[in-house]
Amino acid sequence: MTAETGTAEQADDTWVSRLAGAAQRQSEQYGPERSLRGYLGALGAFAAYGVALAVTARATGRHLPGRIQPMDLVVGAAATFRFSKLVSRNSVTSPLRAPFTQYAAPGGPAETLEEPRGTGARRVIGELITCPFCVSVWTAATYTAGLVLCPRATRLAASGLTVLAGADLLQLSSTILTRVATQEND
Repeated sequence: MTAETGTAEQADDTWVSRLAGAAQRQSEQYGPERSLRGYLGALGAFAAYGVALAVTARATGRHLPGRIQPMDLVVGAAATFRFSKLVSRNSVTSPLRAPFTQYAAPGGPAETLEEPRGTGARRVIGELITCPFCVSVWTAATYTAGLVLCPRATRLAASGLTVLAGADLLQLSSTILTRVATQEND
């Protein structure tokens, strides 16, 4: 190692150390119960996911559509809603969340409420997978990429989830209407 190389490495180490120290102080000031480092990791993972999808599209010769069909937006919104609830709240998917969460209480019909557990990445993953809004971001990105990479299969899967969302809406509406009708007859 030359003196010049050693000086450059020391400068890099100093810069990295200062940046790491500043990030640690910022995280401590933000709130000890929150993991900015973990959230930064989640942002990095999401960015990497987006890049991987874009690289895959490019490598397979796929091109962005000239425009998005309005029905794709409607079906996509319903499918994203339903899939996000399925992943984040449904009782049947609780074994997938269990390594990162613990049971807290019953939720809506066929749903559980869970709390994230652990620290670091485990806790951040627990927070993300128990939040339907957070899961929606990943789901919408996957749906959008699916329209580019494999539109027929994506539309088929999204249609199934949209039908399920519609059935859920009808089930809940029927339950509410039955309660209202039963109370009126009392």
